[in-house]
Amino acid sequence: MNIIVCIKQIPDTNDVKWTKDNNIIRDNVISILNPYDVKAILTAVEIKNYVKNAGITLLSMGPDNSVESLRYGLTLGADDAILLSDRKFSGSDTNATSKTLQAAIKNYIKNFDLIITGQFALDGDTSQTPYSLANRLNIETLGYVVEVNSITENEITVKQVKDNGSYITKCALPCLISISDYKKEFIKPSVFDYMKGQDKKITVLNINDIQIDPKETGVIGSPTYVKKAYRPENNRECKFIQNVFELKKEIFNG
Repeated sequence: MNIIVCIKQIPDTNDVKWTKDNNIIRDNVISILNPYDVKAILTAVEIKNYVKNAGITLLSMGPDNSVESLRYGLTLGADDAILLSDRKFSGSDTNATSKTLQAAIKNYIKNFDLIITGQFALDGDTSQTPYSLANRLNIETLGYVVEVNSITENEITVKQVKDNGSYITKCALPCLISISDYKKEFIKPSVFDYMKGQDKKITVLNINDIQIDPKETGVIGSPTYVKKAYRPENNRECKFIQNVFELKKEIFNG
């Protein structure tokens, strides 16, 4: 079973800086692996431990320093990793991002049985990319997954938790699942895990390697853009009531 886990490196700071086009400046910023994507990797590792001959490939798009998050993902138990890094990918919205990921999967990876993503990325929080990617690959999507109950060569059963309740859902493979739960504790990688992670391969691909039209990606291929970016201000005022019991009596007595 071939499992692809799409991950993203995000800024680990509240002091985000923006370009003139209102895109986040990611150079020279401390970055971390998106927490939802950590859980996605751990979910893939659980499946790998359960399914014989399963393999995990990490896939990410970003600047060269994104190899740090990929390397961390390899220490968690993934087998290999691919970084899509090219200046022409810069400024991609969710539409252009899904096109770029789809091109890499279709033209380079080619064979897969399951794609796992995080439900959200904390630097954008749109939750659009997983659904867009699945649509471009013509596969089903199961969102808001908190647990994989079972998996075979042909079918996966998951638990989904949404606003209107929880569901146990079955879906034929190949498909894409998005993990929405990242708050559970997980085992911290050991020194041995880090040593194994250093020996695993990270392949860096550019726009020519994945055979995508430059007009389909980056700022040029993005039909949406950030019109304005600003830090929200809290202007709420609090009114202190000295005698709550007197206020209650006043309300009930009309």
